[in-house]
Amino acid sequence: MKILDQTITDNASLYHGDCVEVVKGLPDQSIHFSVFSPPFSSLYTYSNSDRDIGNCSNHSDFEEHFRYLIKELSRVTIPGRLCSIHCMNLPSLKSRDGFIGIKDFRGEIISMFEAEGWIFHSEVCIWKDPVMAMQRTKAIGLLHRQLCKDSSLSRHGIADYLVTMRRPGENPERITNGSDVKFTKFIGESPPTSGKPGDKQWSIDVWQRYASPVWMDINPSDTLQYRSAREHNDERHIAPLQLDVIRRAVELWSNPRDIVLSPFMGIGSEGFVAAEMGRRFVGVELKESYYRQAVKNIASANRQQDLFAKVANG
Repeated sequence: MKILDQTITDNASLYHGDCVEVVKGLPDQSIHFSVFSPPFSSLYTYSNSDRDIGNCSNHSDFEEHFRYLIKELSRVTIPGRLCSIHCMNLPSLKSRDGFIGIKDFRGEIISMFEAEGWIFHSEVCIWKDPVMAMQRTKAIGLLHRQLCKDSSLSRHGIADYLVTMRRPGENPERITNGSDVKFTKFIGESPPTSGKPGDKQWSIDVWQRYASPVWMDINPSDTLQYRSAREHNDERHIAPLQLDVIRRAVELWSNPRDIVLSPFMGIGSEGFVAAEMGRRFVGVELKESYYRQAVKNIASANRQQDLFAKVANG
């Protein structure tokens, strides 16, 4: 499968095609940081394409296909640099799996990366509202009537995770953002109240919030608008990645002008953030309507940055 379309700008290279084949064409050790949300192992239908990893008939097929991508990520990532994967554990269904429970998708992703030589670097749990999840999914484990009927099937809500893996080796360029005070602004809701923004104490306070193993201060609605990219027949769900999660990851683990990769670009959330934060971006998307929307969204981010630069320069 050749690249179906591409859009190249000064700070972004966007490809409509298969992620494994496109990433296979990238130079060795050319990517500073990757961040993405992979298809959720046959849980949702994103497109009708046979090349869509989410369309695997079973989890074994998904794992086999996903390993091809991990091998290529190993090749293109600079030694010592990182890859962050946004994921969640998956509910099992009696109609499909024969039982009701939870599958450890997060753990399987970690194991697949470790099998290719990556190091499990860190993870953060991102809080999600169980009431909103109940209203959206109608999962019996979250229903109050199930609690009253037989609580043996009642369960907690399923959180999101940002799992970060590190490619072995020595990082050739320190990630400092060129400043002794790294965090000059806070990304998320309810910033720290102590310290003056930009001074050392402020930076320490921000870091303590970022370093928390659970992020409670992510706005779940802070996502790119996606409805214009949806098609009627070939999907039931899209799992948008919150922009503030991407912003924190990009700020933590990349320098300005670094190249950020998303092999599952979707409507361009990672590219949008890369543009607004002064990074370069490489994105791949198989679904045409998502690719078209990503091109528009990232162009919009670039226009905003150009406008901000003009205002700043008078």
